[in-house]
Amino acid sequence: MTEAMETMNRAVKEASDKEAKYLSFALDNEEYGIGILKVKEIIGMMPITAVPQTPMFVKGVINLRGKVIPVVDLRLKFGMQEIEYTERTCIIVVETADDQGAAGTMSIGIVVDAVSEVSNIKSEDVEATPTFGAALNTDYILG
Repeated sequence: MTEAMETMNRAVKEASDKEAKYLSFALDNEEYGIGILKVKEIIGMMPITAVPQTPMFVKGVINLRGKVIPVVDLRLKFGMQEIEYTERTCIIVVETADDQGAAGTMSIGIVVDAVSEVSNIKSEDVEATPTFGAALNTDYILG
């Protein structure tokens, strides 16, 4: 699962040009966004099967129309407090490049508090990624 998480982190940051459409979502009173071209679908919460010996932020896997998809709770991944899921909580299924030597893609589900909207954001409106020093991995931040 660690390789899958690294793949997801890189996928969130990937973009040849910062001007694009982004799906915005909420996590703990903050708004985040992901490139709409990475979003495969948005689904309501469904039963998640736990997988032993995975990091705490990996909630498990779901079976989505016969395909097994790992699910990550972004609140936990970002070090936020865990909360009970509500009717607005959903899973965004994103498609990422497969890093395991295959020339394909893989899907990962990310649990968010709520999905907001799709916005067109221009490159001049995106500030450069802040520098936090070598101790902090900012691979998932585009700007």
